[in-house]
Amino acid sequence: MVTLFQGEPRVLVVDDNRDAADNLAMLLRSHGLAVHVAYDGVSALGLAETIQPTVVVLDIGLPDVSGLEVARALRRTARARQLTIIAVTGWGQPGDRLQTRNAGVDAHLVKPVDPDDLLKLIDSAPVIERWRRDA
Repeated sequence: MVTLFQGEPRVLVVDDNRDAADNLAMLLRSHGLAVHVAYDGVSALGLAETIQPTVVVLDIGLPDVSGLEVARALRRTARARQLTIIAVTGWGQPGDRLQTRNAGVDAHLVKPVDPDDLLKLIDSAPVIERWRRDA
């Protein structure tokens, strides 16, 4: 399979809670990842077009465009098969999990998230595994 990104994998963190987004970005950077942050859905979609992330950590309850809509839009792109989307949300009922799965989300974590669980998911993303193996 051909990798569609240049250089190291890029992670896009999307959360309208700026402190949560920035803290998560700091954690992921300390793990050796290139991280970009968006605080709303519209910005996330624009930034995703520019940076072409390999992993998106996505809050579902965004104020402008639902995280579910963001996930669906990302899944309609040419890079969709290379992209891992992880929901990090306060919504954890079975119906919420079904909605995220139907929107194309690969994993659903409920806040507050255990950082080790999130890092394991990111590290197991196919593109990340290849990058770490080949580095």
